[in-house]
Amino acid sequence: QVQFVESGGGLVQPGGSLRLSCAASGFTSRGYSMSWYRQGPGKERELVATISVGSWVSNYAESVKGRFTISRDDVVNTVYLQMRSLKPEDTAVYYCNTDKPFDSWGQGTQVTVSS
Repeated sequence: QVQFVESGGGLVQPGGSLRLSCAASGFTSRGYSMSWYRQGPGKERELVATISVGSWVSNYAESVKGRFTISRDDVVNTVYLQMRSLKPEDTAVYYCNTDKPFDSWGQGTQVTVSS
């Protein structure tokens, strides 16, 4: 079945960096645009970044543009999110899925930005 396993989160100070990873299985991920989403405390889940099939195009939410970079390695069915210049408002649980999400979601990885 479709599965996503996110990792790489943690506690980081403002201005710091983290790299998230998402291992996808149960479907041919190289045939899908892949996305990172996040859900902050008391907030709805929101789209953070999307990378197209073949990595030709990447799109970002305005709030993370210039600070986050999405990438993918289709050999190992993994999607990455490099996050730099982190801000307290980036605190959230981060999830990956396709750009038109499957019903199945992973457990996510917690990112906390705090001094």
